[in-house]
Amino acid sequence: MIESKIIIPIWIVFNRLTLPYNYSYTLMNVLILGGGGREHAFAIKIQESTLCNNLHVAPGNAGTAQIAKNHSIDILDFEAVKALVNSESIDILLVGPEAPLVEGICDYFKSELPELLVIGPSKAGAQLEGSKAYAKEFMAEFDIPTAAYVEININNIEDGYRYIEENAGPYVLKADGLAAGKGVLIISDGQEAKDSLKKMLNGQFGAASKKVVIEEFLDGVEFSVFVLTDGQYYSLLPIAKDYKRIGEGDKGPNTGGMGAVSPVPFVDDELISEVKKKIIIPTISGLQKRNINYQGFIFFGLIKVNDEPYVIEYNCRMGDPETEVVLPRLQSDLIELFEALRDQKLYEISISKKEEFATTVVMVSGGYPGSYNKGYPITGIEQVTESMVYQAGTIKSDDGGIITNGGRVLAVTSFGKDIQESVNKSLYSIDRIDFEQKNYRKDIGFDL
Repeated sequence: MIESKIIIPIWIVFNRLTLPYNYSYTLMNVLILGGGGREHAFAIKIQESTLCNNLHVAPGNAGTAQIAKNHSIDILDFEAVKALVNSESIDILLVGPEAPLVEGICDYFKSELPELLVIGPSKAGAQLEGSKAYAKEFMAEFDIPTAAYVEININNIEDGYRYIEENAGPYVLKADGLAAGKGVLIISDGQEAKDSLKKMLNGQFGAASKKVVIEEFLDGVEFSVFVLTDGQYYSLLPIAKDYKRIGEGDKGPNTGGMGAVSPVPFVDDELISEVKKKIIIPTISGLQKRNINYQGFIFFGLIKVNDEPYVIEYNCRMGDPETEVVLPRLQSDLIELFEALRDQKLYEISISKKEEFATTVVMVSGGYPGSYNKGYPITGIEQVTESMVYQAGTIKSDDGGIITNGGRVLAVTSFGKDIQESVNKSLYSIDRIDFEQKNYRKDIGFDL
């Protein structure tokens, strides 16, 4: 059975604590692609590794500049990335955001520099995130639980109208391609859903919405599961839950993420067992059956409906801001994990994590996720002692200070004995940080 290839043999389960993975002890030069809070969190975690030699980030932000060497290159220009890899003798390339993965950066380096360890899936594997329709077809083929759906383009828009007329709302409309986490609309009114479908197909989200998936609305509570896989085995990382709506009480438009918590109280051992059996194992088995090379992170966006897990979406990389609570709880050495992935020996690694609760609250620019201004000075980060401050939309100013440079500016993460204590610590720290028009939610974790 294919499944047996990714279920750890019993003898390994009993011996993994006494037979630790024999990694090389060779110091590694690491390049992280990306410039958000996720990449700052990765940079801090990798810097902690005893196997890290030199750390580079492209393009990075003002936070990564404090602990690594930033490089101002276009990460979709693979020739420029290769030149940087060669000039800095990079051993490990960690791809943070989805766009380079969907464009095939892993395939490029497998051909150009096969000795380079790239953390990320092939272009075919990245289609799990790059196309909602592809992901739906994949889940249907391998009996992975997900919402019923129809696939609509401008040529069969009448089928979309008919689906809306024949089914009760709410209606979930998803842009097929990458839309920076904002291409999902949940609409209750049928006529509004039809109007929105037409707008999406006519370019509301650019090329990403030339095709739209209309899904059955699933009523439940969402959570995020992350695994690192070598294509055969996988390591389960700490579970998280994020909050995408701009307003408190989960009101208003979707954003890239306003906060996250880990662990998630309602995700118990029984639910995780179901997730492994019905979702994780069939997904990796499906990739194997399709002969798809996948060596990297898989993010399962899940929803619990009547005690059963369903897949809302796949991501082919770590989530943001979930990374800002998952990595702080992870005590295992990341480079050791990456070396085990390279050697297809993840089964020899025992994941260690902190049991405390971690909560991150994202500080955003006023107007986000719509239009917003940049260039406002940020003050007070150095006064924060209770929390970790991950920088996202920041750059250094000409006078050496830090200024805003994006919609999501900072992610403030704190530990606590429970969610409320960790949230309160983050809010306490946020009070010490200031920039003009700052905005953030005070209710992260409210539903838990």
